Amino acid sequence: MLFDTTDIRSNPNDQIAHVVRVLKKSEPRRKVFYEIHKGKKKIKKLSELVKKIGLTRKKISEEANILAKNKIIEKIKKEGEELAYKRDDYFAQNKDKIIKLSKDKKAMSKFPTKTNPKSTVAYIVIPKKMINIKQITIDDVDSFEEVKKIPFKKHKNIPIREDIIKEGLKKIIEEEGEFKDWGGETDDLYTNRIIFQGKRTPVAFGLKGSGTKGKLTPKKMGKEGDQIQRLFKSPSDVFIIQYWDQIAESIIDQMKTMAIAKSVLEQKTIFYGIIDGQDTSRLIEAYKQNFK
Repeated sequence: MLFDTTDIRSNPNDQIAHVVRVLKKSEPRRKVFYEIHKGKKKIKKLSELVKKIGLTRKKISEEANILAKNKIIEKIKKEGEELAYKRDDYFAQNKDKIIKLSKDKKAMSKFPTKTNPKSTVAYIVIPKKMINIKQITIDDVDSFEEVKKIPFKKHKNIPIREDIIKEGLKKIIEEEGEFKDWGGETDDLYTNRIIFQGKRTPVAFGLKGSGTKGKLTPKKMGKEGDQIQRLFKSPSDVFIIQYWDQIAESIIDQMKTMAIAKSVLEQKTIFYGIIDGQDTSRLIEAYKQNFK
């Protein structure tokens, strides 16, 4: 994390509304914002933007500075290297919507937010030293150590029912509890029988089975898109989301935000991570006897 402080913004729609307010009065600023957030590259050099946008180096730098001051992008300047800018993954995912709203007052007036559309977005600024979080993978969990023996290779993502994954996980860790699905549950599987970093640790799993299709995004996490928020209400230290196919960066970004909040509020280290289709295949191959 390159920032000295981390911002937890109040609501996803408020984040979008904040960007729209910053962009709406400047077409050059819109161009700079869009170019930084388009494509697969997360970091773009100033010289790249000059070639793509067609504005002067000075104008692009001025507009990018405004975006950086409003915490829309991150300005990166390392000694001996060219000035560059890092995108925000959530804004990259919603860049087309943001540009459209910034040009259409009528559409923006109907855009739902928790804050007044005419007010500024509320921020809670937290000193970095108060945050203690770490992203992990399946290979970091002692209880799944057999997975390390399974190499990464090409595989076909096959839809797998949630109950099969749940029962398989329970068998691996010898968890005998019953966990029935219902609309308001915080997690799909909660256990303190996982061995993590050499000791038993409470872990909460969010599982998405064959009923969900395509790349997993936040809007597919529960009927209200709030499954990640509910997951982090669990009294756990480790939070893992498992899915049989690809998991979007926006899922990880949302988990990171919730991990920061929980770490600060509970003053402890919070671990979070995902098990996507490729790692799910490795898990099943490593523990074949536990999965039907």
